[in-house]
Amino acid sequence: MIHHLVYPHIDPVAFSLGPLHVRWYGLMYLVGIGFAMLLANARAKRSNGFWTSEQISDLVFYSFLGVILGGRIGYVLIYQWDYFIANPLYLFKIWTGGMSFHGGLIGVILAMWLFGRKNSRHFMTVADFVAPLVPFGLGAGRIGNFINGELWGRVTDMPWGVIYPQAGPLPRHPSEIYEFTMEGVLLFIILNLYWKRNPPRGSVAGMFLVCYGLFRFIAEFFRQPDPQMGFYFHYFTMGQILSAPMILIGLTFILIAHRKPGWFGNSSEEKA
Repeated sequence: MIHHLVYPHIDPVAFSLGPLHVRWYGLMYLVGIGFAMLLANARAKRSNGFWTSEQISDLVFYSFLGVILGGRIGYVLIYQWDYFIANPLYLFKIWTGGMSFHGGLIGVILAMWLFGRKNSRHFMTVADFVAPLVPFGLGAGRIGNFINGELWGRVTDMPWGVIYPQAGPLPRHPSEIYEFTMEGVLLFIILNLYWKRNPPRGSVAGMFLVCYGLFRFIAEFFRQPDPQMGFYFHYFTMGQILSAPMILIGLTFILIAHRKPGWFGNSSEEKA
């Protein structure tokens, strides 16, 4: 007889300071941003002045706003439109969870474009620098999802299936842990090893799109679709539909970067 795991009750509130309740979900975002700042500054010190600490602070701040605003707006508009129409203030209840990676990606793209314009940097130079910093934050966010007991997987009979109290009595795939492993750990290793090979400009950003899109597409086969969304074409989820173009765009970036390096601007621009 298989004895499945039972979801451990974890208080979503890490600690309280009077009326202020600090949640684990929010702390995970701060951990991700903090790690990105540390790694970015370490690489800036080795860039021979190409990147400065002030620029890193600005870039991380812009990206943080892009993640939060884009992620929340994207989640509400894509996954909770009806709820938003009925209760517009739901958009601002970010502490309850509910962030869309694809919305956050659009927000970060806009942030990188604004940063590049302000600092006279090619967009792809900024994107290649930022891409290897992202996976740690993605992994931390998935841990936050697990702590919140949300985004659980589909029903399974595998021995590592987890019984989530809010999802009924049947064991489910711990899809948050799957995504932590792929989007956080594996993606971080792949991008940073690839980045160290000093590939042509635009290829690191392309590799990010390909790998994240592929990992997310795979993870969605184990993740329970949002009940208000369900399946599309009887088989695919919204997450897969949004991830498929990422793979194609990423492959295009990599192909152009290697075959037509001048397409993404002056390839002689120094990279950190």
